[in-house]
Amino acid sequence: MKPKEGTILTVAKGAAKRANDLAMAGEKDLEVFISEVIKEADAVLAQTPEMLPVLKQAGVGDSGGQGLVEVLRGAFDAFLGKELDLSLDVPTKAAPRQGAMSSNIEAQANAEIKFCYCTQFLIMLGKPFNIKQEMDFKEYLASIGDSIVVVADDEIVKVHVHTNDPGLAMQKALRYGSLTTIIIENMRLERDEKVSDMMEKQMQSAALPDRTAPGADGGEVVSAEHKDTGFIAVSIGEGINEIFRSLGVDYIIEGGQTMNPSTEDMLNAIDMLNADNIFIFPNNKNIVLAANQARQLTTDKNIIVIPTKTVPQGITAIINYVPDISIKENEAVMTEEVKRVATGQVTYAVRDTMIDDKEIHQGDFMGIGDKGILSVGTDLQEVAFQMVKEMMTDEYELISIYYGDIIKEEQAQKLADMVRAEFGGCDVELQFGGQPIYSYIISAE
Repeated sequence: MKPKEGTILTVAKGAAKRANDLAMAGEKDLEVFISEVIKEADAVLAQTPEMLPVLKQAGVGDSGGQGLVEVLRGAFDAFLGKELDLSLDVPTKAAPRQGAMSSNIEAQANAEIKFCYCTQFLIMLGKPFNIKQEMDFKEYLASIGDSIVVVADDEIVKVHVHTNDPGLAMQKALRYGSLTTIIIENMRLERDEKVSDMMEKQMQSAALPDRTAPGADGGEVVSAEHKDTGFIAVSIGEGINEIFRSLGVDYIIEGGQTMNPSTEDMLNAIDMLNADNIFIFPNNKNIVLAANQARQLTTDKNIIVIPTKTVPQGITAIINYVPDISIKENEAVMTEEVKRVATGQVTYAVRDTMIDDKEIHQGDFMGIGDKGILSVGTDLQEVAFQMVKEMMTDEYELISIYYGDIIKEEQAQKLADMVRAEFGGCDVELQFGGQPIYSYIISAE
């Protein structure tokens, strides 16, 4: 909505202008034509750090522009009929130049984030979304944020915006239909966590020049003994970490409050684990893609990503691992079993809003299920209990309750007793999860 120089748009514009000039000059040799367009795109890309201060601070060109240049090069190779090696090589882990990491850390730490929340959701349209409504909605979003994307079809509108008040964007969207698949990420928090992690790694690197031994980087201590099959799980909270370890997980990737580890974190875990076959349980829908990318970048080990979207799904998946059957059979069994797990999570609202026809006030507790908000209220225990009632169907036989770091065991036991009394035909298990943000994570299967 507000294009800036120094981005992929600048590179595209430069390439397009060069293409137009060549065409107007009568250039008919396509090999020359495409080659000259790519040279111009490359030249513009090299200038992007001078156009955007944040790129110059970090000492890099625009990543989107670089991606466009690579796409053009790939198209040129295809035009030339080149036989390409499609295997992927994992980059070697070279030590950073002295001072390079610290300058990058400083650049990221000082980078201004004008709009804090990356907000994404879908609008399930109640009636057709005409062009005027689309333009009015985009104009409104532009008044409260930036990085706006609004893509509409006959039934659904996909919305992306960076804003300081996600509630305003969603309230406006509710005029057009109901909301689903809501994702709100605090970009300042993610930036701060990334900077903190980079600083920690830099200090560890300085203190421990030899980091080849497992656990020397302050992470998981992994046995050096070779094994046929290993397991990696993304986890959150001391208690849940211990549950995964007790079930045989070899390496825990700490998800942190945002539960958002990177592909690099996955690759580091894979590198640490001495196994021929490695199962990865992402346990969050937002990082299944990162896990799959790590799988594609790994050539010396067989990586199997089980697309678990919640911690309870991950626990169920590894419980259903059978050593006596093949890797393929285990993958099929675990993937099928996680589909039988319903998950609910109880957290609190940071502002007033209206979601899924539920009026929510700042400080209210919310029970969030797999497909939306199931319960809202001021009483934590009641919200959790109502959430379970909304989750339950006749087919479920087991309810597992994982209580968070601020919940006392007595309080969690009372909730478990309420659930047992309501669903007498089900087994109810209570476990300490120790997770932040979510007072309760509850599954039914």
